[in-house]
Amino acid sequence: MRALLDSWLLHLAAERKSAQTLKTYGDGVRAFLRWCDQNDIHPDLDRPTVNSFVSALLDAGAEPATARSRQLAVRRYSAWLAEEGEIDADQLIRLKPPKLDHKITPELTDDELKLLIKACSGKDLRDRRDEAIVRFMTETGARAGEVVAMRVNDMDLKDGAAILHKTKNARARRVPFGPQTGRAIDRYLRLRRAHRLADTDALWLGDRGKGFTYYGLHSALAYRAEFAGIKNFHPHVLRHTAAARWLAAGGSEGGLMAVAGWTRRDMLDRYTRASSERRAAEEARRLGLGDL
Repeated sequence: MRALLDSWLLHLAAERKSAQTLKTYGDGVRAFLRWCDQNDIHPDLDRPTVNSFVSALLDAGAEPATARSRQLAVRRYSAWLAEEGEIDADQLIRLKPPKLDHKITPELTDDELKLLIKACSGKDLRDRRDEAIVRFMTETGARAGEVVAMRVNDMDLKDGAAILHKTKNARARRVPFGPQTGRAIDRYLRLRRAHRLADTDALWLGDRGKGFTYYGLHSALAYRAEFAGIKNFHPHVLRHTAAARWLAAGGSEGGLMAVAGWTRRDMLDRYTRASSERRAAEEARRLGLGDL
């Protein structure tokens, strides 16, 4: 299993899986192998061994989502080994994943969003870049990885739209944005011309002449959120915020699914659960059913 892990990751790369997917799957299998070593267990890809691994993760305090991700990585690895003839059969077919807790991921209020944008105020490239990214992600619901992978030619300021090529489901999509977001992007692009890497294709560039990675985006926005006094911030909160604002403004669920790049209704429900419960509470107060 150890010797073939690199071959599997190479196979996934050839299928154009994202770098994040490769990391997640690789980390999952390595965690399984490490657990086997620590407990003097042979790394058999059978249900009892894998179930014991998942149970150990949960008992140690891992989030159900983490345990589910680790188990999925091992299941996918087992399936590939069987397809390649490296093992006789895939014994993990139809192995049920651990149930997830239905947590509510909060979105930013309008006041918090204004504070976050204000925290990006300034006239240097880093300030203009961060404001443009916050506005773009909040309006389009784009994922952090999709934003980081954007190229200069993906942005069309005249039409107020951008094309996201490096998407989670490998389906490019066009996302619209309004004049304020367009203005913020234009301000960034004008400063970008003086950057050492201005001639490269990457849309977003780092300060001090460097490039810009997913971790750079995470760090930059976390810094802005801390300055704005927003706790427990993660870039993914902006995607939840975009979905909530879309529906609150009267946007259709079908339109939101298209812009966000969702093909399953359950993803829409997951991202809008907090705002749905808030709208239901407001409706209940309006109905006044307790006024007897």
